[in-house]
Amino acid sequence: MSAAGTALVCLVLALAWDVVLRELPNAAHPVAWFGRLAGAARGRLPLAPPLRALLGGALLLALVPLTVGAVVWITRAARVASPWAESALALFWLQASFSCRGLLDAGLAVERALRANDLATARSGLSSLCSRDPSSLNGSELAGAATASLAENLSDSVVAPLFYYVLFGLPGALAFRAVNTLDAMVGYRGRYEWLGKPAARVDDVLGLVPARLSAILLWLAAVPLRLDVARGWRTCMTDARLTPSPNGGFPMAMTAGLLGVCLVKPDTYTLGAAGDPPSVQTLTDARRLVGLAMTITALLAVAALALGDPTGPVWSCIGSPP
Repeated sequence: MSAAGTALVCLVLALAWDVVLRELPNAAHPVAWFGRLAGAARGRLPLAPPLRALLGGALLLALVPLTVGAVVWITRAARVASPWAESALALFWLQASFSCRGLLDAGLAVERALRANDLATARSGLSSLCSRDPSSLNGSELAGAATASLAENLSDSVVAPLFYYVLFGLPGALAFRAVNTLDAMVGYRGRYEWLGKPAARVDDVLGLVPARLSAILLWLAAVPLRLDVARGWRTCMTDARLTPSPNGGFPMAMTAGLLGVCLVKPDTYTLGAAGDPPSVQTLTDARRLVGLAMTITALLAVAALALGDPTGPVWSCIGSPP
């Protein structure tokens, strides 16, 4: 089988795994393993002064190529035992690099809690979608925060990993997931500000194209759903750069415009200011919109691999299964 054929089959099986079997528990999830490794390293690195912390952040970032290189080596070594063992390992790593079903399920959990007027459960559910403090959020604010997180995570959890998989094969998908995990752990202002800057800046660069692709995919998904695509485009063009992140504003602003709602994070951003306050129905509509955008993303990734051989050089470095 060709390298592109191998990549295609692996992707189709990984997508089926995600939909049918859902995400693995943390104890068996490679991203959680990497998080524990990075957490242990983080605890041994300086947080000040800034220059030392920056150098420590660079060392922390070096875990990405070291870890991905080790995964590639282990996967290639498995071929000695059996070519099928190599393929099984590649599938195992790939399915962990993205999350479709898990993201939508997290949004559904918040939605169900809001419909039951169970704010405590909704706040707890929001914690699995984003790092925003939910303790003082009311129902509308919870629905808005969950909607914004679904849109932003469409890029980080689905579009970006598949984008880099199509371009650079398994190492590309894993490297993005590892950098994005580091960014989530230390890439924000506060205690880890200087330590997290290297990972945050690399994550910003890697997310530039996928975030803008995500906004376009949401716009495409809005067409069959008969949402206001003109308003979505206008809102994205005017509000996408109002967020601190150079990337997250694109899918979030597009979603705000398409759904006709105002998405607010106090003291941080206001997207679609002329829109209505978010409601539970907003979250329902957001799940449908993001879910359809995920489907389009998956189909495009499969089509790209079916039509060409963009990953051949990368896959060839770990050997192709028969």
